[in-house]
Amino acid sequence: MNPTTTPIESAVLPEVARLEQSASAATNVLAIAGVVIREMYRRKDFYVLFVLTALITLVMGSVTFFNQDNIVRYLKEICLFLIWGASLVITITTAARQIPAEREQRTLFPLLAKPVTRSQFVIGKFFGCWFASGLSLVLFYVFFGVVAGAREHEWPVLNYFQAMTLHWFLLGIVCALTVLGSIVFAAPSSTSTITLIVSVGILLIGRHLNKVALRLEEPGQTLLYAVYFAIPHLELFDVRDLIVHNWSLIPWGVWAGALSYGAAYSAIFLALACLLFRRKAIN
Repeated sequence: MNPTTTPIESAVLPEVARLEQSASAATNVLAIAGVVIREMYRRKDFYVLFVLTALITLVMGSVTFFNQDNIVRYLKEICLFLIWGASLVITITTAARQIPAEREQRTLFPLLAKPVTRSQFVIGKFFGCWFASGLSLVLFYVFFGVVAGAREHEWPVLNYFQAMTLHWFLLGIVCALTVLGSIVFAAPSSTSTITLIVSVGILLIGRHLNKVALRLEEPGQTLLYAVYFAIPHLELFDVRDLIVHNWSLIPWGVWAGALSYGAAYSAIFLALACLLFRRKAIN
């Protein structure tokens, strides 16, 4: 300790240095995330949103030719299916190309030569893709809510808020899984394909794995049960019926628990991605 440093200063200075380091890390992460967001909306992906939004408008416009409630609900279900499909594809393809593109364009090396750690780089890429997908969801859900509300003369804002936030946290899990896959697999195309198949597979059959396990013999039953409890159950975030059938709100405690569940799985996949990227040779 410096003889001119007082005991109070010796206790405070390390804490100040730690706070400055944390602020610098947050700045690096946000800067990388901002680049990802700007890049996404300069690409054709952003314009795909407008095309799909126009399709949703045409579909919802056909409601004027029908006066039956079941037809309206059916059309709402089609629109939400388009939103889910588009958001999954855009999130996965955007996240899958981030790290490989930086490596191929040789921009990764000067970036890491600056005071940016590998973990900060991965986390920044994740948050950039996740925030960009959130902006896309806001565009979709606001437009869809306005059109549907104009037809039904109902404005269940809280229902849309719960459905959109749950959808966004599902995309957070998928985005973190895709970033992890982009470090493991060589090409963005293989990462996108595998992640999309896994995500859709979990959405369709994830909830039924425990029932299938009951019909198996050991050790297959134990292995399938292990898979059932290990995978993120994305179907828990699928609350489209909340909007389609105008159901009552999800209890806020359950809603918050689902968000925590999604955040936990996103953190796990992101931590694995950081660990693998720190050990991966990038030259």
